[in-house]
Amino acid sequence: MKDLFNSDNNNKKKGMGFTIISGDSTSGHGGFGVGALSLDHVTPVIVDPEDNTAYVDMGAMHARSDVEKRIKFTPNREDTPNPRLYWLVWVTINRNAEGPYYYGVTACEMQIDKEARRGYKSLPEHVNRMDKSIKGHVIVDDMDEKSRKLLGNFLKSHSEEMFNRSSDEVKKLVD
Repeated sequence: MKDLFNSDNNNKKKGMGFTIISGDSTSGHGGFGVGALSLDHVTPVIVDPEDNTAYVDMGAMHARSDVEKRIKFTPNREDTPNPRLYWLVWVTINRNAEGPYYYGVTACEMQIDKEARRGYKSLPEHVNRMDKSIKGHVIVDDMDEKSRKLLGNFLKSHSEEMFNRSSDEVKKLVD
Protein backbone atom coordinates (compact mmCIF):
# COMPACT_ATOMS: atom_id res chain seq x y z
CA MET A 1 0.00 0.00 0.00
CA LYS A 2 1.48 3.31 -1.05
CA ASP A 3 0.92 6.81 0.20
CA LEU A 4 0.49 8.40 -3.22
CA PHE A 5 0.51 11.88 -1.76
CA ASN A 6 3.88 11.57 -0.04
CA SER A 7 6.79 10.22 -2.03
CA ASP A 8 9.23 10.79 0.84
CA ASN A 9 8.45 7.81 3.06
CA ASN A 10 12.04 7.40 4.29
CA ASN A 11 11.39 9.23 7.55
CA LYS A 12 8.06 7.56 8.25
CA LYS A 13 7.60 4.59 10.53
CA LYS A 14 6.86 1.26 8.89
CA GLY A 15 3.34 0.47 7.70
CA MET A 16 0.94 -2.05 9.09
CA GLY A 17 2.96 -4.97 7.72
CA PHE A 18 0.47 -6.23 5.16
CA THR A 19 -1.22 -5.16 1.97
CA ILE A 20 -4.78 -5.92 0.94
CA ILE A 21 -3.84 -6.58 -2.71
CA SER A 22 -0.68 -5.30 -4.28
CA GLY A 23 0.62 -5.27 -7.81
CA ASP A 24 -0.53 -7.87 -10.34
CA SER A 25 -2.68 -10.26 -8.30
CA THR A 26 -2.57 -12.87 -11.05
CA SER A 27 1.16 -12.60 -11.88
CA GLY A 28 0.06 -12.91 -15.48
CA HIS A 29 -1.19 -16.50 -15.22
CA GLY A 30 -4.90 -15.68 -15.50
CA GLY A 31 -5.93 -18.11 -12.76
CA PHE A 32 -7.00 -17.49 -9.18
CA GLY A 33 -7.58 -13.83 -8.41
CA VAL A 34 -8.53 -12.70 -11.91
CA GLY A 35 -10.76 -9.67 -11.57
CA ALA A 36 -9.52 -8.79 -8.09
CA LEU A 37 -9.25 -5.07 -7.41
CA SER A 38 -5.89 -3.45 -6.84
CA LEU A 39 -5.82 -0.71 -4.23
CA ASP A 40 -2.35 0.48 -5.19
CA HIS A 41 -3.67 3.76 -6.61
CA VAL A 42 -6.25 4.59 -3.92
CA THR A 43 -5.48 7.00 -1.12
CA PRO A 44 -7.83 7.92 1.75
CA VAL A 45 -8.11 11.61 2.57
CA ILE A 46 -9.79 12.80 5.78
CA VAL A 47 -11.58 16.15 5.56
CA ASP A 48 -12.28 17.87 8.87
CA PRO A 49 -14.46 20.95 8.22
CA GLU A 50 -14.40 22.01 11.87
CA ASP A 51 -10.59 22.31 11.90
CA ASN A 52 -10.44 23.42 8.24
CA THR A 53 -8.05 20.59 7.36
CA ALA A 54 -7.69 17.82 4.81
CA TYR A 55 -4.94 15.22 5.09
CA VAL A 56 -3.95 11.72 4.03
CA ASP A 57 -4.45 9.01 6.63
CA MET A 58 -3.45 5.59 5.28
CA GLY A 59 -4.94 3.94 8.37
CA ALA A 60 -8.37 4.56 6.84
CA MET A 61 -7.68 1.76 4.35
CA HIS A 62 -8.41 -0.60 7.25
CA ALA A 63 -10.90 1.63 9.12
CA ARG A 64 -8.08 2.67 11.47
CA SER A 65 -7.59 6.35 10.71
CA ASP A 66 -6.70 8.58 13.65
CA VAL A 67 -10.29 9.78 13.97
CA GLU A 68 -11.69 6.21 13.85
CA LYS A 69 -9.42 4.68 16.50
CA ARG A 70 -11.08 3.73 19.80
CA ILE A 71 -14.54 4.56 18.40
CA LYS A 72 -17.44 2.11 18.42
CA PHE A 73 -19.36 2.69 15.21
CA THR A 74 -23.04 1.98 14.68
CA PRO A 75 -25.24 2.41 11.62
CA ASN A 76 -27.62 4.63 13.65
CA ARG A 77 -26.95 8.36 13.72
CA GLU A 78 -28.87 8.82 16.97
CA ASP A 79 -26.33 6.63 18.84
CA THR A 80 -23.74 9.43 18.55
CA PRO A 81 -24.59 12.01 21.25
CA ASN A 82 -22.46 15.03 20.18
CA PRO A 83 -21.42 14.29 16.63
CA ARG A 84 -18.57 15.98 14.82
CA LEU A 85 -18.55 15.70 11.04
CA TYR A 86 -15.63 14.14 9.16
CA TRP A 87 -15.42 13.01 5.55
CA LEU A 88 -13.45 10.02 4.35
CA VAL A 89 -12.65 10.66 0.69
CA TRP A 90 -11.34 7.89 -1.54
CA VAL A 91 -8.99 9.41 -4.14
CA THR A 92 -7.88 7.22 -7.04
CA ILE A 93 -5.03 8.28 -9.27
CA ASN A 94 -4.75 7.20 -12.89
CA ARG A 95 -2.30 8.02 -15.68
CA ASN A 96 -2.85 9.17 -19.25
CA ALA A 97 -0.44 10.32 -21.97
CA GLU A 98 0.14 13.66 -20.20
CA GLY A 99 0.79 12.06 -16.79
CA PRO A 100 -1.01 11.19 -13.55
CA TYR A 101 -4.34 12.77 -12.62
CA TYR A 102 -7.13 12.48 -10.04
CA TYR A 103 -9.37 9.83 -11.58
CA GLY A 104 -11.94 8.94 -8.91
CA VAL A 105 -12.99 11.03 -5.91
CA THR A 106 -15.78 9.77 -3.65
CA ALA A 107 -16.77 11.01 -0.20
CA CYS A 108 -18.25 9.13 2.77
CA GLU A 109 -19.68 10.77 5.88
CA MET A 110 -18.59 9.95 9.42
CA GLN A 111 -20.09 11.45 12.60
CA ILE A 112 -17.83 10.96 15.63
CA ASP A 113 -18.08 11.84 19.32
CA LYS A 114 -14.56 11.22 20.67
CA GLU A 115 -15.53 11.87 24.27
CA ALA A 116 -18.33 9.30 24.21
CA ARG A 117 -16.26 7.02 21.93
CA ARG A 118 -19.25 6.57 19.63
CA GLY A 119 -19.67 7.20 15.97
CA TYR A 120 -21.86 6.78 12.94
CA LYS A 121 -20.77 5.54 9.55
CA SER A 122 -22.28 3.31 6.90
CA LEU A 123 -19.78 0.55 6.16
CA PRO A 124 -21.58 -0.53 2.97
CA GLU A 125 -21.42 3.08 1.75
CA HIS A 126 -17.68 3.26 2.49
CA VAL A 127 -17.02 0.04 0.56
CA ASN A 128 -19.25 1.02 -2.37
CA ARG A 129 -17.75 4.50 -2.60
CA MET A 130 -14.22 3.06 -2.61
CA ASP A 131 -15.28 0.82 -5.50
CA LYS A 132 -16.82 3.80 -7.32
CA SER A 133 -13.60 5.79 -6.88
CA ILE A 134 -11.56 2.94 -8.35
CA LYS A 135 -13.95 2.97 -11.32
CA GLY A 136 -13.39 6.71 -11.88
CA HIS A 137 -16.56 8.19 -10.41
CA VAL A 138 -16.65 11.60 -8.73
CA ILE A 139 -19.26 11.56 -5.94
CA VAL A 140 -19.04 14.56 -3.63
CA ASP A 141 -22.62 15.84 -3.76
CA ASP A 142 -23.25 14.81 -0.14
CA MET A 143 -20.45 17.07 1.10
CA ASP A 144 -21.16 20.57 2.29
CA GLU A 145 -19.62 23.38 0.24
CA LYS A 146 -16.91 24.14 2.82
CA SER A 147 -15.77 20.51 2.90
CA ARG A 148 -15.72 20.27 -0.90
CA LYS A 149 -13.55 23.38 -1.11
CA LEU A 150 -11.18 22.02 1.57
CA LEU A 151 -10.84 18.82 -0.45
CA GLY A 152 -10.38 20.65 -3.76
CA ASN A 153 -7.74 22.99 -2.33
CA PHE A 154 -5.92 20.03 -0.77
CA LEU A 155 -5.84 18.12 -4.07
CA LYS A 156 -4.76 21.22 -6.00
CA SER A 157 -2.03 22.14 -3.50
CA HIS A 158 -0.70 18.58 -3.47
CA SER A 159 -0.15 18.61 -7.24
CA GLU A 160 -1.46 21.37 -9.43
CA GLU A 161 -0.34 19.41 -12.51
CA MET A 162 -2.39 16.36 -11.50
CA PHE A 163 -5.31 18.61 -10.64
CA ASN A 164 -5.17 20.37 -14.02
CA ARG A 165 -5.16 17.03 -15.87
CA SER A 166 -8.26 15.87 -13.94
CA SER A 167 -11.85 15.92 -15.14
CA ASP A 168 -14.00 19.03 -14.95
CA GLU A 169 -15.96 17.36 -12.12
CA VAL A 170 -12.80 17.29 -9.99
CA LYS A 171 -11.86 20.85 -10.96
CA LYS A 172 -15.29 22.06 -9.76
CA LEU A 173 -14.18 21.28 -6.19
CA VAL A 174 -12.33 24.60 -6.01
CA ASP A 175 -14.98 26.76 -7.74
